[in-house]
Amino acid sequence: MINSTDRYLPQSSRSQINSEAGNSTHPVRSRWRHHLAALVVLCALTVGSALAQNAPKPDWGTADIPSQKDRIFLITGGTSGMGFEDAKALAAAGAQVIITARNLQRGQEAVKRIEEEVPDAKVQFEPVDLADLSSVRALSQRLAGSLPRIDGLINNAAIMAPAERGTSVDGLEMQFATNYAGHFVLTAELLPLLRKSDAPRVVTLSSVAVHRGGINFDDLQSMQIYDPYAAYAQSKMACLMFAFELQRRSDANGWGIQSVAAHPGIAVTELVARGPGLDSDSGRRWLAMREHLQTAAQGAIPTLYAATAPEALAGAYYGPTGEQEVRGPLGLATIPDQALDNAAAAHLWNLTEKITNTSFPMSGN
Repeated sequence: MINSTDRYLPQSSRSQINSEAGNSTHPVRSRWRHHLAALVVLCALTVGSALAQNAPKPDWGTADIPSQKDRIFLITGGTSGMGFEDAKALAAAGAQVIITARNLQRGQEAVKRIEEEVPDAKVQFEPVDLADLSSVRALSQRLAGSLPRIDGLINNAAIMAPAERGTSVDGLEMQFATNYAGHFVLTAELLPLLRKSDAPRVVTLSSVAVHRGGINFDDLQSMQIYDPYAAYAQSKMACLMFAFELQRRSDANGWGIQSVAAHPGIAVTELVARGPGLDSDSGRRWLAMREHLQTAAQGAIPTLYAATAPEALAGAYYGPTGEQEVRGPLGLATIPDQALDNAAAAHLWNLTEKITNTSFPMSGN
């Protein structure tokens, strides 16, 4: 994990400082090293101060969501957990909400629950399997024929740590496919609808797990070694890097997208039960500590802030700020080193375009 100053520095600046620090024997180089280090630290502190001044209210909640009347949101994994809470809160704020998931029955039940809890809710369900890219493209085609635009895309759906390595119909490791690659393709396919909005946002969900693993470019599909939790951490690191790279490419190509990342801390949802299982060692530990974790509604707050708050920053990362960011007040989340490596993010983006046979436009035209 990077320190409070270096977290705001680009990889190139940190590398330059480290290189200069290794050349301390030459007096001129030594003087320049000190001047450069002082300048970079000053710039970093200035950037850090600016970010801190734009940090969200720690007690920001659903009551702070501004009216979302006439705005259209798509939420993946919206039938349970944080996705369901996102959908309910956005519907209560007046938005038209499309929730997606694989199971039609669960989707219909989620819609019914929201309609019962939110009078006049505008909510519908669309089936999609993120681990099947043909299903993702079919969803995008249906929406292109039925929606005038999409104002907000929330890339929320995830699976976590299945004991055995599985593969998607496209041959990708299942967590990589569901958590990351499916959302990558969905965002690309929905870009024309997003660009029809006057203020489009894409919110991509990461995880505290990114501090315990990263992208292994030598074994991206976990074919050599499959560790369930390492594969999960990798998929969530990919999501975080995607969120940042999407903002950079939007700025460079004129897409007009505001890309924001968020994580829920650790929340009580169905993720463990459907992944490693409640009878696993990790499942039993989770059960023992669940009363100290976030509720699904609490876990949804960073996402809702990223999706709706006027003051949310493009390219920022929000989450709980308590111990190890597992729970606590809303704030800016700690960013691991690899997620700040622009070259690695660009490499991952290009690889993903190839393995999914997907491309984003090169310009805003």
